[in-house]
Amino acid sequence: MEQINSYINKVFVEQDEVLEGVLAAINAQGMRPISVSPASGKLLTMLVAMTEAERVLEIGALGGYSGICLARGFGEKGHLTSLELEQDYAELASAHLAKAGFSGQVDYLTGPALESLAQLKNDGRTFDFFFIDADKENYENYLAACLELAENGALIVADNVLAGGSVADAGIQRQHTEAMKKFNETAARHPQLESILLPVGDGLLVSRVKK
Repeated sequence: MEQINSYINKVFVEQDEVLEGVLAAINAQGMRPISVSPASGKLLTMLVAMTEAERVLEIGALGGYSGICLARGFGEKGHLTSLELEQDYAELASAHLAKAGFSGQVDYLTGPALESLAQLKNDGRTFDFFFIDADKENYENYLAACLELAENGALIVADNVLAGGSVADAGIQRQHTEAMKKFNETAARHPQLESILLPVGDGLLVSRVKK
């Protein structure tokens, strides 16, 4: 996986000073280096652009790397709502989105994501693109909540679904292996979803909502 991703990043992803600055800031703040891979970020941008999504919901902001990638997909016409547990992470991500030119197109809701998702439902909000990259034990709960907020035809994308390759290799066991296996099977068999797993980065699961 590392060799394949290294090749993909080298051939298909150009150097990006803005995103590299985000990674440097995350490192300087002592935050975990768990942003999406460069190729995964480019794919997020392409998926948002190809679907012409304008109302994007992100679960897990960290330092704003994936947020910038998502916002680049909708350009000047879209809006990103980002859910983040930690206030200081949300503030860092907000600063990075502003620096990237999207200050007026993003808002952050802090606190437990499931509570924020419930509030969005109560507010009657809907979205046409979702990106899940937060605590893995809640992925199935996040998926269910996203379905309640999704427009017909919306895309739901989830990161880290390969769990370091452990979902496919019985000889490898990671902390979130079983949770990711269960999540993948749920998405694959869900009657409201058409799903596929793409082996980019640590695996992106892409699901199209059918209502």
